[in-house]
Amino acid sequence: MDIKKELIGLFDDPLLDGARPFAKPITADDRIMQKMAEVREWIDKYGREPQNDGNLKEKLMFASLKTLKEKGLWT
Repeated sequence: MDIKKELIGLFDDPLLDGARPFAKPITADDRIMQKMAEVREWIDKYGREPQNDGNLKEKLMFASLKTLKEKGLWT
């Protein structure tokens, strides 16, 4: 039997109807890019860098920005 036909037959099994591939794991670079985008969005919305004396969301943005600056990823 042709291997291609055999594989297609396996994947046509009704037991696999709801199956989805695993989500691609988020890399460290992906997380950094996501944090940078979040901080930029915050700055665009409020017109200033986040401060450590604001609400919880602002404090989290401040901590993210501080870390990015310490690692030389934000200028």
